[in-house]
Amino acid sequence: MTTATRPLATSLREFDDHRLSPHTGWTRDHWAALADRLLLAARRYASASHARIAFPGAPGGYGSDVDALEGFARTFLAAGFRVAGEGGRDPLNLMEWYAKGIAAGTDPRSPERWVRLDEHHQARVEAASIALVLHLTRPWLWDLLTPKVQERVVGYLAPAAEMEYPPINWIWFQIIVGQFLASVGAPFEPEVMDAGLALADGFARDGGWYADGPERSYDHYAGWALHFYPLLWSEMAAGDPRARSRRPEYLGRLERYLHDAVHLVGADGSPLVQGRSLTYRFAAAAQFWAGARAGVPAPDPGLLRRAASGIARHFVERGAPDADGVLTLGWYGAWRPIAQDYSGPGSPYWASKGFLGLALPASHPVWTAVEAPLPVESGDYGLVVPAAGWLVSGTRRDGVVRVVNHGTDHSHPGSHLTDSPLYARLGYSTATSPLLTGEHAGHPLDQSVVLLDAAGVPSHRTGFEILATGRLASGTLVGGSRWRAHWVDPEQESPDHGFGRSGATRLGPWVGVFSAVRGAWEVRLVRVAAGAGEEPGVLHVGGWPLPAPAPAESRTATQAEASNGTLRSRIVGGPGLEACGVTSAEGASPLAPWTLVPWCATPAPARPDTWYEAAVFLGEDGEPPAVEWTGPSALRITWPDGTADEIDASPAATVAPA
Repeated sequence: MTTATRPLATSLREFDDHRLSPHTGWTRDHWAALADRLLLAARRYASASHARIAFPGAPGGYGSDVDALEGFARTFLAAGFRVAGEGGRDPLNLMEWYAKGIAAGTDPRSPERWVRLDEHHQARVEAASIALVLHLTRPWLWDLLTPKVQERVVGYLAPAAEMEYPPINWIWFQIIVGQFLASVGAPFEPEVMDAGLALADGFARDGGWYADGPERSYDHYAGWALHFYPLLWSEMAAGDPRARSRRPEYLGRLERYLHDAVHLVGADGSPLVQGRSLTYRFAAAAQFWAGARAGVPAPDPGLLRRAASGIARHFVERGAPDADGVLTLGWYGAWRPIAQDYSGPGSPYWASKGFLGLALPASHPVWTAVEAPLPVESGDYGLVVPAAGWLVSGTRRDGVVRVVNHGTDHSHPGSHLTDSPLYARLGYSTATSPLLTGEHAGHPLDQSVVLLDAAGVPSHRTGFEILATGRLASGTLVGGSRWRAHWVDPEQESPDHGFGRSGATRLGPWVGVFSAVRGAWEVRLVRVAAGAGEEPGVLHVGGWPLPAPAPAESRTATQAEASNGTLRSRIVGGPGLEACGVTSAEGASPLAPWTLVPWCATPAPARPDTWYEAAVFLGEDGEPPAVEWTGPSALRITWPDGTADEIDASPAATVAPA
């Protein structure tokens, strides 16, 4: 078997260096070989003049022309990083190959011409990748284009100055394109740049985090877009007073954010399975390379590379790219339900952002430092992310990172939308995926607290109000949220962009949830208020959705526990939550053929103004914590490690003003 025909994961092991990289074995050679494999495979799907790369698969929601532009622009990112880091050395002839495509794509008379920015809004996204790479590879590509082609490129990009961009991460596409235009002497109004930068400044939140727009939108876009572009723009605009004044702020935010980000990678390299656009896969590594490129004081370069290489290796060893060297719509292998309506066969190649590290030379400290262990490999920890309302728990024994979510729903208080599985669940982890397809994608089951109406339909929580999140002196994490339980008949005509939908709504009672988190356990406290909306129905509490090779065994439901041979998902219900069981969902996540969700519930409608508790577990094994109520909203929790905490859950018992 030749190197070309062996599985990629196998051939990459030839480069392993466990002295330099004791945790992953990965070096710059692995990354370069992976990039080359993807770029060479992409050529098989290119048009005659290379302007369009049409990967196999059903067209995306925006049509084949957009899909082919994405295929070009997003692979061009990887090519640009590859050549920039080699100082122009280009044995694969990448720059000449893509230059031919640029000449054809910008030619309005060519049958391969690109969709223009004023023809389809997605072209505004792809234009930013083209502009960024033209900047990074200027001596080896832009400067060698003929004046006529340069003129056509400027004409293609120029509409960005006059167009409206959504007030989310997209504003950076306009800024990047505008900065490139200015650098080649093309007109770009300073007022447009100032307005875009001011809008982007408004995305900044506590702790170095960014929200993707005005809503509570916290996901991987914080790293692969909202930290990625500011630092690259400030390089492009070096010497500009606007960049000079902002760059220190960008660096400070990135350093603080990366402290949290390295705590969100599992020991097996899995990023958090949360938020939209997950099919971009190892684009999640871009944030760590951005930190290395910017020279942030911490985390150190060995830890940044450990996180980035762990993510890439995680996917490569699980089948991405596939045997043909293609990144399909999916997570590991092809799994179309992970895509949003805007995703097409070329979309996964935003994974190219994960190759930003290749734009750094082999002599850079991020490539020469010895790998440092991830936080989850060093010990157990609890971390509060106030901006996102996340309680983060990592455990060394199983290498799993868990997030209990009391602050993110891709919406705002009082919105009463359906719950997106990607944003509004009560928990996410590096070892589980929410149920993304099937009946429970729209009817919350996993990591949920719901009321069932008379027809057995569960309520939603999007639009909740955030209660305080924090950390006790013992290290236990606490936080909560409250919301009007509501039922929504969603508008099916609206596009699926990964977040909740509006529709005709019925309001139910207020529900308050308070969480105490330590290690692999969460004690989840629930109270349903009286006197608002429909009378309470059955209270149903769902646990972690465990990937498994087969459904749960059919048996009398005497416990709420599931196992896949490695991890267990378990709920131990307190008084009043005596009904319990495990629901098996087939094909509902990209991690395994089946997903097993343990749950507990009240056998009859929930009693108003009464506390219910459940201990929720994801890990290898362990005894549950003991809960003792010492007052109307006060309790004592004794954890398996012997730590005892006095908890005041009263904020979750208070009904918010109407």
